[in-house]
Amino acid sequence: MHMKDCLAAALALAGMAAQPLWARGSLEADAQRLMSLSLQDLIATPVVTASRQEERRDQTPAQILVITREQIRERRYQSLADLMQDLPGMDWQGGTKSSQFNQFAVQGHVGPSKLLILMDGVRIGQPAGGNFPVASNLALYMAKQVEVLYGPAAALYGADAVAGVINIITEAGKGPRGSWAALGAGRFGAEKGAFLTGLDTVQGLHLSLGGHWQSADRAPLDRYYPREFAKVPAVGNGQTLIPADLREPYVGSTASHSLYARADWAEQFTVGFLRHSFTSLTSTGDPPAMARYQTSSEWQPRSDTLYGRWRFQPAPQMQAQLLVDHSRMQVDPRARYNNTFSNYRDSFSYVLGKRSGIEQSLQWRINGQQQLQAGLGWQKYYAVETAGLPAPYDTGKPAHGQGLLYPNTTLPVQIHDAAFRNLSAYAQLQSQWSEAFSTSAGVRLDRHSHYGNAVNPRLGAVYKPQERHVFKLLYGEAFRAPSPEESLSAFGSFSGAQDAQGNYIGTNFRVPNFNLNPEKARTVSAAWDWRPRPSLNLVTHVYLSRITNLVVTQGSDNVNALPGAILVGPETKGNAGRQQQQGLDLSAQWRFRISGDWAGDLWGSASWIHGRIDEGTGVDWDIPYVARHKLKLGATLRWRDQFSITPRIYWTGDVTNGRKQAPADPLLPQGACQGAMTAPARCSTPGYTLVDLHLGWHRLLGGRATLWLDLYNLLDRRYYAAGGAGSRTFLDMPQQPRTWMVTLDYRF
Repeated sequence: MHMKDCLAAALALAGMAAQPLWARGSLEADAQRLMSLSLQDLIATPVVTASRQEERRDQTPAQILVITREQIRERRYQSLADLMQDLPGMDWQGGTKSSQFNQFAVQGHVGPSKLLILMDGVRIGQPAGGNFPVASNLALYMAKQVEVLYGPAAALYGADAVAGVINIITEAGKGPRGSWAALGAGRFGAEKGAFLTGLDTVQGLHLSLGGHWQSADRAPLDRYYPREFAKVPAVGNGQTLIPADLREPYVGSTASHSLYARADWAEQFTVGFLRHSFTSLTSTGDPPAMARYQTSSEWQPRSDTLYGRWRFQPAPQMQAQLLVDHSRMQVDPRARYNNTFSNYRDSFSYVLGKRSGIEQSLQWRINGQQQLQAGLGWQKYYAVETAGLPAPYDTGKPAHGQGLLYPNTTLPVQIHDAAFRNLSAYAQLQSQWSEAFSTSAGVRLDRHSHYGNAVNPRLGAVYKPQERHVFKLLYGEAFRAPSPEESLSAFGSFSGAQDAQGNYIGTNFRVPNFNLNPEKARTVSAAWDWRPRPSLNLVTHVYLSRITNLVVTQGSDNVNALPGAILVGPETKGNAGRQQQQGLDLSAQWRFRISGDWAGDLWGSASWIHGRIDEGTGVDWDIPYVARHKLKLGATLRWRDQFSITPRIYWTGDVTNGRKQAPADPLLPQGACQGAMTAPARCSTPGYTLVDLHLGWHRLLGGRATLWLDLYNLLDRRYYAAGGAGSRTFLDMPQQPRTWMVTLDYRF
């Protein structure tokens, strides 16, 4: 069923329900409730990100942000991507890579494979690790609150919790709101819809159901950036295959949808399901000299996560839960690309990741001062990675039985898959030595069937000399297992040319590396949380991180990696690098009233980071995609609970794109690079300032509706993102001009 059909069915269900979920509340009541809360109330909100069980923010040594449902709505965080752009220490670059669409970094840690994203404590990212879209597919219509933990959390969560953890907490089937739906339309063919509904039964069964869909043509960037998107010939193997005057116009459409369902019974059993998908073009982030812009060349990953949780009490002072989950992410086998690497012929890609896991955890209150958190887990993974297939992958056949040949050769295509398992155990002791001082000490052991044993400790202390002063100190280690894309991916092309021995000559090849080792990160952080008065909160967060065994792209001498072929200048992934960074994030939130009719919120952050990366050459470079300075400010003004105005301002400094020299191809956009190959060169993207504006008109249609006007890039600034480090990509990826969206939220 299409998501539009799901929306219509859900609206009908909401209209028929005699007593719909959250029937006593309204969207406008959220604003009133937000003003009635003090910052102390928000600080005291229990969180589950810091541990597998609930604890107060003041009790965990990690720096944690809690974004409430009211803040999500007023600040117009419609997806996790919207929220993440507003986070302290977050670098965000939109529409730069087809495999994840948005490029981002958290306190210098680049990419989604280093940030663990959960929903209700369950992984919803790439099941086998690696890239996945963090965009409009991760909508927040079901979110009760979002918790963001900064720093390593592998001692509790295992691999990928390097930069931190984001946990989307959903509704448990009851709450202060009524069933609702939203429809919107905007510039560049944008349209969207979302709904959330549910039902409570007298038998104690609580049901929740929600979904969303979104599509947009997006801006024709060749019109807004004519220099960067000037039509040039499509050239393959030194020959002009498509003249410039026959080249196609730019297109860059996206689409996404999700479906969410959850059932809770007697506060003991929970069953949940989330499906999310995102569609973008495989030419995302590519200049005209590299790719064809055609709507048939799409990247279509879809993720399904199903989980069940049983909570029970084995002893009077002990709480336990059993979690079972299964997830699967698959890129549509018809996903194709058409670019210079395939000599402008259609080539097909396929990605599959699967994960099944079971974990038993418990929380034991030993005495009035100490409690122990512990758990045992087992996970099973399977992954397939392909690239450059001459025909769609046949999901009915095994990876090694596809029977495909490399174009222009008689050589069978090499497709790699992997199956692996992981056994884990963790324990963390929290001790409250006095009202002012507490400590935590934990360790996790992972036994991986391919990478061996990994031990990750976590030590922390919290000192609270006064009610409004909290000092935190944390040391943690984390590891990131190489993703299948890094260890298994193999691609390249053949023109049909052969050497004197009859070997086909392959170019632009990446060869797999089955001997990659996990990256290892060590981080020390300190935070000072100061609340000089109940309406004002100030936070200072300092951190120092070091990563060894960094996975980087490097040249390979394995020119005979493919039997029957000679590979010219192949590349591979290797553990040749190291990275280090130190930074400071300052953030603030102030709740205020101007008069009896006006009230509001002011929030913001200022970030500084200095980091270097060595790819194994002995020369240090700036960390790509990370700006040294960032400033983010936002405010919400409310008038009589009828109108709200929310401006947001983002300022970022220059960003290094990872290039050490400009591209040699004259058809590619040229940019300025400082330095030379014998010294630390720098190819950077200029900084920019963006302004977004969100206007809300509440209490419409008998008090049941809100009309929103969302304006993005209000000043229509032409700006760029650091597009990528490849030899054939943009130095600077042009970004979207001013866009707008009108949305109607309606409560039933």
